[in-house]
Amino acid sequence: MVLVTGGTGLVGSHLLLKLTINNTKVRALYRTEDKLVQVKKIFSYYSDNSATLFNQIDWVQGDILDIPSLKNAIEGITYVYHCAAYISFNPSEFKKLERINREGTANIVNVCIVNGVNKLCHVSTIGTIGRSLNEEKVNEETEWTRQNANPYAITKQLAEMEVWRGAQEELKVVIVNPGVILGPGFWNSGSGSFFKTAAKGYQYYPPGGSGFITVNDVTKIMIALMNSDIYNERFILVAENLTYQQILKEIALSMNKKPPTKSLKFWQLNIGKIADRLRNLITGSPRTITKNTIYGLKHPTTFSNEKIKNALDMTFERLEDQIKFSSKLFISERF
Repeated sequence: MVLVTGGTGLVGSHLLLKLTINNTKVRALYRTEDKLVQVKKIFSYYSDNSATLFNQIDWVQGDILDIPSLKNAIEGITYVYHCAAYISFNPSEFKKLERINREGTANIVNVCIVNGVNKLCHVSTIGTIGRSLNEEKVNEETEWTRQNANPYAITKQLAEMEVWRGAQEELKVVIVNPGVILGPGFWNSGSGSFFKTAAKGYQYYPPGGSGFITVNDVTKIMIALMNSDIYNERFILVAENLTYQQILKEIALSMNKKPPTKSLKFWQLNIGKIADRLRNLITGSPRTITKNTIYGLKHPTTFSNEKIKNALDMTFERLEDQIKFSSKLFISERF
């Protein structure tokens, strides 16, 4: 049987869908009942038989920080997909990020070792991939440092260190480092913010860019890696490197909206950083513009996907197809 943590998130819910369609016996952690509603909605996007697929999952209430619940969930498990994480770029939340991302991952690694799990797949981020000093593409071997890294990336790198510790203790592991993951249903976080921004028809786009990949490709690769003889390796998961102008234009056009045409200046971003900080202090809303955010926009990184392409003979899904699919769902739900 397979265990999935973070099964109520974008990657986790799509992973559960694929596993159940493949008739894999699967157990998933959830923290609160309301989170399950989101998974049911994701399933309904893809299947007329979504209720039956959802009911195939052995749902266990628990938390990666609660060791007793993990001990209960791990019983009879041979493979673990660790998708759970806390995402925030707010420096003031570093302790919470470190506790959930590093300590939670350490707990997963420990229960895997104690219970003789065959293999662990850990979902990390391209934020733990080193930056290039020139315009060359970076790969899995590019050196990473904390300098100019955001709090989320730092704690995910610490989580990776816990996974490699498990590898030293003879636990077979694979780590995936996805870029920006495009997929439907989570409009208030991650790539969902691109759809919300494009729908508003803003004239301005942020400078810089990133690596992008569809959620379908991420989950397909994860399953393929777990079913392979590959272990103790990490893989960058990026289908294309695009500027933010390009991705916002593609999404805007798919919604029949006017794409942005003006680049935000860095002085505007610095003013925005101050306003963002004040809003955070007054309302408690998440930070979106920080010093590290602006540094990343000034120094965009281009990512190589050669390793995963060679390992799995991988052909990536067209981003345009996922964008059209997600935009259609966004419009149906938000308008």
